[in-house]
Amino acid sequence: MARVKKAVNAKKKHKKILKLAKGYYGAKSKQYRPANEAVMRALRSSYVGRKQKKRDYRSLWITRINAATRMHDLSYSRFMNGLKKAEVQIDRKILAQLAVNDPDGFKQLVDIAKSKLA
Repeated sequence: MARVKKAVNAKKKHKKILKLAKGYYGAKSKQYRPANEAVMRALRSSYVGRKQKKRDYRSLWITRINAATRMHDLSYSRFMNGLKKAEVQIDRKILAQLAVNDPDGFKQLVDIAKSKLA
């Protein structure tokens, strides 16, 4: 029985990591160990960032809707409550787009929400 040598697999693994670390500063792009640490951190950060981006967008939409509803003397929470009572099912992304691009259409939604709150 022959012994197993790991050189080929180690070389493949190292090349894969160094390819991902291309463009990193100093030793992080040349040497395996610092490159591996930097790549693992970068991959973890990118995973977290993809989740964070969703939170950031939702926050932006809410801010835009709130600004638009306050121009019509209504708070964001009361506006959303009114829409829910009126059984209007439009998500925040579309509401934010309406608030920015179609103020007249948004005003109609505000009026619907106000009528259900009164």
